[in-house]
Amino acid sequence: MQVFIIVLVAAAILAALIFLHHKHVGFTRLVFLSLVVGIIFGVTLQLLYGTKSEILTDAIDWINIVGNGYISLLQMVIIPLIFVSLVGAFTKLKVAENLRRMAATTVGLLLGTTAIAALVGIASVLIFRLNGAKFLSGAAASSTALDSIKEHQADLKGLTLPQQIVSFLPNNIFADFAGSRASSTIAVVIFSLLIGVAFLRVKQQFPQEAATFARGIEALDRIVNRLVKMILALTPYGIFALITKAAATDSFADMAKLAVFIVAAYAGVLVMFLIHTIILLIARINPVTYYKKAWPALIFAFTSRSSAGTLPLNVRIQNESMGISSTVANFAASLGLTIGQNGCAGLYPAMVAAIIAPTVGINVFSPQFILSLIAVVTISSFGVAGVGGGATFTTLMVLGTLNLPVGILGVLIAIDPIVDMARTALNVNDSILTGLITAKSMGEVDMHKFADRAAVVSREL
Repeated sequence: MQVFIIVLVAAAILAALIFLHHKHVGFTRLVFLSLVVGIIFGVTLQLLYGTKSEILTDAIDWINIVGNGYISLLQMVIIPLIFVSLVGAFTKLKVAENLRRMAATTVGLLLGTTAIAALVGIASVLIFRLNGAKFLSGAAASSTALDSIKEHQADLKGLTLPQQIVSFLPNNIFADFAGSRASSTIAVVIFSLLIGVAFLRVKQQFPQEAATFARGIEALDRIVNRLVKMILALTPYGIFALITKAAATDSFADMAKLAVFIVAAYAGVLVMFLIHTIILLIARINPVTYYKKAWPALIFAFTSRSSAGTLPLNVRIQNESMGISSTVANFAASLGLTIGQNGCAGLYPAMVAAIIAPTVGINVFSPQFILSLIAVVTISSFGVAGVGGGATFTTLMVLGTLNLPVGILGVLIAIDPIVDMARTALNVNDSILTGLITAKSMGEVDMHKFADRAAVVSREL
């Protein structure tokens, strides 16, 4: 009966959100309202039942039909969207010579900000005096956390960093389209880039056939994006269910024990957002306008903990709200999903490595260690999975390359969902920022549309 009542209340809240949607409440406002209501509802449930209650577990299981269903629908379109977006970026290139400039600027920004994020992560550990892991005294990793680490280690077993990089290359593209490997996403990205380059060469010799191919990709792009629109209309309801689960099941006790790490991680994320803002100012872009338009994607990334799930919204915001050309928007968003994620592949692995290093006698203040860590983190940022758990995989790559033990990581996994929310928002922001800066440098952004307050995703949904 109690489970039924909880689910009934959740259904009533969802019905109210649907009513507001039909009353044409703005998309951004509806997303924010879903976030706030979900937090209040989830915290209330945890206070009433506790995180280990069977009643709460059963109720959340039912509520998350909406949340997990929404994530599943988004993940369904990710691989097709990456393929048509990247290949479409090549078919829409006005001048082939722009490819090198677009690629160099995009990859340079993604990797450059990741290196900065790694440095910020190290600084955060030192400022909060986390190096040496004394704050974890008496804490132990749960069996679930250890199982998670073993699962990720199985994918990396026996592979050096160069071999791990080679493993990103596709050897069976159909298997990678099915997502059979941890590195399937970057394999599809690489395959799409190769198809795009092949298209440009065919275009020079056989323009008629190339035009036919381009029309086919355009047709696929329209269909996939229409499907994306349909799914994104469900965003407020998915966010309510996802944030309710997070607020109800993330233990207050675990957060209290590791509060200093959570604070240090969020401080690092805030510093990186500040650095992103400085980059916007240097590029003479209004940060207030930027964040207002990026807000829906950042909120969804925060609640869903999925950079991959945010990809469709990421692309639409860049193109339709910020005025970035579809070529650059598709290219930057897709590459940003698997290369140079500031949060999961930059800040977090550097923090964990800097915490662990002193436990095996390494001087974390050594310039040699700092430079080595930044370099390893930046290289390892290739191929990170854009879903929950991607940061653990990348961190294990970094720790393995530096010959550092992984036991402490198992303890930190207890509060990983809380930290992952901020990390994922930072990942997505870096991707959008990269698209905007790249487009502005190439003259591929409509700054009048960027400044237009009416040009927002909320009007489209």
